[in-house]
Amino acid sequence: MAIFEPLSAPNHWQPSALAAGPFAGLQGGAVASLLTAEVEALAAERKWGAAVSVTAWFLRPTPMTSLRTRLSVLTEGGRVSVVDNTLWPDDDAQPCATVRVTLSRERAVELPGFVDAAGEAADPLRFPVRSRRAAHGGPWFMDAMEARAGDGVAWFRLNHGIIDGAGPLSSVLGPADWTHGIARPLENVVADPNPNLTVQLFRQPLGEWVGVRAQTRWRPAAGLGIGSGALLDVHGEIGRVSMAVVLVPFPKPAAAS
Repeated sequence: MAIFEPLSAPNHWQPSALAAGPFAGLQGGAVASLLTAEVEALAAERKWGAAVSVTAWFLRPTPMTSLRTRLSVLTEGGRVSVVDNTLWPDDDAQPCATVRVTLSRERAVELPGFVDAAGEAADPLRFPVRSRRAAHGGPWFMDAMEARAGDGVAWFRLNHGIIDGAGPLSSVLGPADWTHGIARPLENVVADPNPNLTVQLFRQPLGEWVGVRAQTRWRPAAGLGIGSGALLDVHGEIGRVSMAVVLVPFPKPAAAS
């Protein structure tokens, strides 16, 4: 089952239950993956090369409803292409999220004396499975992937496709969106949504596993923070991730009458 299914009209999508976030609405990583996957599918048709970076902005919660998107090509041709993609609920004029994707045609260069670092391949299967339920108790985006953790790395394997034609960068965004939560200074004391997400790849991931070596910093006096980390596949580092974090107190329980 795909996480988003196409509807009859072009660029219209129906999210499955696996696109849900832990609270109301869709998971930001799922939304960013959909928008980026559409750009990657178009890039394959137009031969723009590989998607090497994306920044997503989550403008407001995306509801569990039919969605529409619109792509806008800012520049194409030559070495670099840049494409925006924005998402709305199908019956709403206010957008929920937007991404800007940079694509590049790869060209090998010879550098005398430069040697790529090579190490032993990691084996995420030797680490225990990690599972986490959503606050609403139903299926959610975490159920779309297998998660394991060990030696300072959280590993994720997506078990469901985003959409047909999705490329490597979109498959990284779901795991990357958990970065700020992997290394929280404290658990279960505040909500910590990320209003944006930036991922940059210098190498396309090989295999099914994506790892995150995460760091998170909070500044409670301002109610702000950041999350960042290295992205890996089983052969080594593939890129970087970063996001802003907004600290939001949990609602206080109603006083007993």
